[in-house]
Amino acid sequence: MSPTPLQQLARSERPTPDDVWKLLREGNQRFVDGVSDHPNQDAARRASLAGGQHPVAVIFGCSDSRLAAEIIFDVGLGDVFVIRTAGQVIDDAVLGSLEYSVDVLDIPLIVVLGHDSCGAVTAAVESYASGQMPPGFIRSLVERITPSVIAARRSGVKDVDGTVAEHVGQTCDRIVESSRALSAAVEQGRTAVIGVTYSLAGGSGKAVHAIGEVTDPDLPR
Repeated sequence: MSPTPLQQLARSERPTPDDVWKLLREGNQRFVDGVSDHPNQDAARRASLAGGQHPVAVIFGCSDSRLAAEIIFDVGLGDVFVIRTAGQVIDDAVLGSLEYSVDVLDIPLIVVLGHDSCGAVTAAVESYASGQMPPGFIRSLVERITPSVIAARRSGVKDVDGTVAEHVGQTCDRIVESSRALSAAVEQGRTAVIGVTYSLAGGSGKAVHAIGEVTDPDLPR
């Protein structure tokens, strides 16, 4: 059986962020069109990965059950390194996982993945409007998303989906600002960061922010 495009990319000398993002976009389009290939999901692929992994992207996304990265980008086992928290909230474990993916696994692209109607962002928007914080550890999620809510309000954005887009962009920036290792990787051209918002109904991902050497038709030149 001939290798899939992702397998070919992983075997190349070192794929560029643009190479990786192009294949992820193509996979997402297949998913939207209902013609997913479901690559690298068989026993042979499972066995081939027992000795190590060589993913081509790290996807840091929301934990929402409707946002399964491998499905919406039509990839399989060993193709992407996935990190998920509610509202794609950053903490030390997330930063450590991202640093591992870039410095140890040598992954050239970080995708920050948010989605419309996000429950965590909705809670932060409602908390900001009411002045009331939620109980328990949900408060911690809201506190970490609130700076994005404030930034959105300063830009005249009050709706949840607009705030999600702002939060995705803010998260991209915070990742690079918070980690010297990730900042250095971007500055050296070893990796890039792209922020994407996902439509739950339509299934499509749209780029809304980028840092480093990665391009997308949706982003301003």
